[in-house]
Amino acid sequence: MEEQNVSAPKAPKDPEKKRKSFYIMRRKQVAGSPQKDGSGTQVIFLDNERLVSFARIAGGITDRRILDLLRTAEGFRRLVYAIGVSVETLDPTERISFVLQMYGKTDPYVTGTIHRVTVRGDGMETMVKMSEVDWSDDDQVPGQIRFEFAKANTLAEVAVRLYLQDGYEVPEPEEEGQVDFDSPAYRDILARSLFRLGNVHRLKKVFRKARGGEDTTVAFIGGSITQGAGAIPINDQCYAWKTFQGFCRLCGRGTEENIHYVKAGVGGTSSELGMLRYDRDVCDEGRVKPDLVVIEFAVNDEGDETGGESFECLVRKILLGFQEPAVILLFSVFSDDYNLQERLSKVGEAYQLPMVSVRDGVVEQFYLRPQTGRVISKNQYFYDVYHPSNLGHTVMADCLLHLMEEADKAQDVPPALGVNRVKPVYGSEFTEVKFFDRGSVSEFAEADCGDFSETDEDLQAVERNRDLFRTPEFPFNWMHTGGSRPFVMDIVCSALLIVEKDSAQALAGRADIFVDGKKVRTIDPREVGWVHCNALILFRGLERKRHHVEIRMAQGDEEKQFTILGFGFVDAP
Repeated sequence: MEEQNVSAPKAPKDPEKKRKSFYIMRRKQVAGSPQKDGSGTQVIFLDNERLVSFARIAGGITDRRILDLLRTAEGFRRLVYAIGVSVETLDPTERISFVLQMYGKTDPYVTGTIHRVTVRGDGMETMVKMSEVDWSDDDQVPGQIRFEFAKANTLAEVAVRLYLQDGYEVPEPEEEGQVDFDSPAYRDILARSLFRLGNVHRLKKVFRKARGGEDTTVAFIGGSITQGAGAIPINDQCYAWKTFQGFCRLCGRGTEENIHYVKAGVGGTSSELGMLRYDRDVCDEGRVKPDLVVIEFAVNDEGDETGGESFECLVRKILLGFQEPAVILLFSVFSDDYNLQERLSKVGEAYQLPMVSVRDGVVEQFYLRPQTGRVISKNQYFYDVYHPSNLGHTVMADCLLHLMEEADKAQDVPPALGVNRVKPVYGSEFTEVKFFDRGSVSEFAEADCGDFSETDEDLQAVERNRDLFRTPEFPFNWMHTGGSRPFVMDIVCSALLIVEKDSAQALAGRADIFVDGKKVRTIDPREVGWVHCNALILFRGLERKRHHVEIRMAQGDEEKQFTILGFGFVDAP
């Protein structure tokens, strides 16, 4: 018999010793947002204390030494031995790129380390050893991780955990059970979230209209949570869509038969911008007449220059609308238990508005054990530091629907005091503010764009309504790329705001703003650090007359970029 040449089996490598580890993402849903080449990318940002919050929430880390190390690239390398990554998709053979990116000192998005490995969609953990990374000397902070898919909108469940170098101790991960949405404890969450039922007259009018088969529009305006951030997929797992579906069950004959949906959330923006874009993004310049508007800015308004007046003016603008819409104030919450409901609820009280506080509903029970009343953990509720997961969005929608059901059961009451008879809590100067951009400037002002003559296409973009694709915000803009000729405008008004584009790019430059020959402010688009729409007050409370406005690049920045997205103005004495 011919001898067979059989090679001996290769001995397996010695197993890695078991290392201490903690999760920064645990059983989280992701979806590849569409890219220009048809691929999909999910980005999870780690900068600005996000990684520290991930460690606290998903990993249960309280050791200050470990948390401090996560704040810098140098500390991260001292602490982390490897990153464990698992991805589970419908196709277990699918290949996904996992990317770790450090932000650089010279240029955050360019000069730092970018390390890419391929993992499979079979749910098995891949170890990314930090010793195998070609680190950049320019690294400053952990910037982001990304999951890159061959096709857009690919859904996956992922986990990411950090394995630690020797000498660091962390607690073992706590097991998490399923959220029981039918339990008495969950019903207690909904009951606590009803901050005020308010005057239900306008709400009940909307219910009757929808049940009568008349066209009824339910709209949502707010920040990134209203945009749907953290919901996977963003179009049908966000709180706005889930609330809309519940409204249809409560009042309609089926989704979108006669009830219509508007979602107008823009990430990172406050009611200062919201009051400018309401007519465009919600009302479509008068073509849409909402019957019910949910306002969600309780975690976005810290940067509101007016300290509550912008929010109040948005509320007044909506209440004075063509169909006298109903308004619900929604107070969402961050993972550090923060929101501004103490400030904003004063507006709701003055106008007798229904109000929902997610903070009041969920935060207290976050700190209980499962055996003593916790229904949902912070890790389950939050997708990241700021945004709810799919479960969190469900809780938000249920809180809103609980208020609607209670209003539906309540006895009707006479209308609340007329808006113009309410003494403003913070102010009403911007109630009738109007917005214009490059496409409509000739209707309201005389302008010479000078060297602000280009059109910027690298804009903040959002998923509107039921869209999965992103629509650029403020595409009709004025962009400066070089030259010393200023943007010049003459406009009759008593108050003026500018909407400008923030950016982290090294080419972004500062602009000086002059009104009637006096410098009123310098705007630095790099302060915020990402592509973002920002509204700023140039002047207010002046005499209604013709004002001369000049925008010129600051000294030394004449060859840099600056984008004017539009203006808001008040044409009142």
